[in-house]
Amino acid sequence: MNDSSVPPLPSEHAFAPYLRILGKGKTGTRSLSREEARTAFSMILQGDTEPLQIGAFLMLLRVKEETPEELAGFVDACRETMTAVPSGLHADLDWSCYAGKKHQHPWFILSMLLLAQAGYRVFIHGTNGHTPGRLYAEDAMRQLQLPIAANWAEVAQQLDSEQLSYLPLEHFCAPLQEMMQLRPLLGLRSPVNTLSRLINPLRAPASLQSVFHPAYARLHQEADELLKQPRALVFKGDSGEVEIKPQADTRIALLHHEQHDGWVLPRVMNERIDSVAEPSVEPLRALWRDNKDDTYGLNATLATTTVALMVLDPKTDLTAAAQRARELWDDRDISRIR
Repeated sequence: MNDSSVPPLPSEHAFAPYLRILGKGKTGTRSLSREEARTAFSMILQGDTEPLQIGAFLMLLRVKEETPEELAGFVDACRETMTAVPSGLHADLDWSCYAGKKHQHPWFILSMLLLAQAGYRVFIHGTNGHTPGRLYAEDAMRQLQLPIAANWAEVAQQLDSEQLSYLPLEHFCAPLQEMMQLRPLLGLRSPVNTLSRLINPLRAPASLQSVFHPAYARLHQEADELLKQPRALVFKGDSGEVEIKPQADTRIALLHHEQHDGWVLPRVMNERIDSVAEPSVEPLRALWRDNKDDTYGLNATLATTTVALMVLDPKTDLTAAAQRARELWDDRDISRIR
């Protein structure tokens, strides 16, 4: 037989070694170093992997559970690959919105408005519609006619004029947005849902992040520390969004210049609160414009504003922050929401 008739053995794909590190069995598997994680995720974001490899990579990480070093490496890759941020564009607070509201209305949007009214430049990023039955920040903000950008130039204009801007993930890191949409196919959340909250594309000195499970707060803190994030506040919010639940004690994790702190924010409502039939922006509009009282909505707004003020100004204690939140509410511009 002619040797030329024998097909050559396929060479190993350049991404295969990273899958082997994660999936070599109980005794052979290890976590990726930060540099390995950066290189592997860069290959994914740049389209240098096969779809099968992406699914395998995400699920191997899901089973193993990601480490702070891996998350930091993934964020490094995202920051290197995403659409470049123009020089001089900055924000005071990074607010990630990736979960969508399911059980309550999106009261956190009113907190954003209060912070913008106080003069803070609030940059929001998130994604839309990857889980049915939820109201996402982008849809809610559109319905309230709040600023949503399509690029960094519009972000700059909106932050300058309104102190508030939301940029969908697809407009600055489209490959990551595509990976976010894999959840219905994979059936599970993946590390993408965690790392997206850590990107902080404008490198704002203060960051607010919500987790689905309290145990993830430490993971976020340690990843933020590796990423040299000056200040970050993490807690388990309602439906996974950055919103304090006034009917529950909330454990707060604060990172301030590599110092870890934490406390429990006590509940202010003791009665059982039922889930709403469908999250909507109409109750936000009614409360903001003084058309209807809503004890739950007001308490959620004030508490969320309070913790945001604490991460924005580390010299502010809980009592002073709560007082300032109330002052901002009492002085709010009701015409901001039409």
